[in-house]
Amino acid sequence: MDLKDIKAILDLMKKNSVTEFELEKQDFKIRLKRGSAGVPVIQTEDAGGVTYAPVVASPAAGQGVAQLAAPSAAAASNETEIKSPMIGTFYRSPSPEAGSYVEVGSEVGPDTVVCIIEAMKVMNEIKAEVKGILTQVLVDNAKPVEFGQPLFKVRPV
Repeated sequence: MDLKDIKAILDLMKKNSVTEFELEKQDFKIRLKRGSAGVPVIQTEDAGGVTYAPVVASPAAGQGVAQLAAPSAAAASNETEIKSPMIGTFYRSPSPEAGSYVEVGSEVGPDTVVCIIEAMKVMNEIKAEVKGILTQVLVDNAKPVEFGQPLFKVRPV
């Protein structure tokens, strides 16, 4: 089961006021349960054991789509992640011959274009939407990206 399926199930749970959902397939088991504050919690079980993960809404999306929360170094080091607002192909520069929009160490502002994501033959400029210093590029050029996938890490200034 992939993240897209889990998001769809969470959406249905929310729309229909379902508080608990369980699915068992071969050696995989998932249990979704909305907590007391209405925050869903995912429990998965496979050959490796049981894993719990809280689910959080993506503030960048503005559409209420949920995504799995994962402990990350960004949270611990006070870095912000620039996430993909859509599914598509990630490009670091406007053309193959041109230089990258930003490099590690570049200072970015809310209106700084950091990359392009091609979706359905349309080139969409992605802006940083934060102010800081770019500390890490998380995606290789010309690779597919998912909605909500971290693209860059930025240290606030």
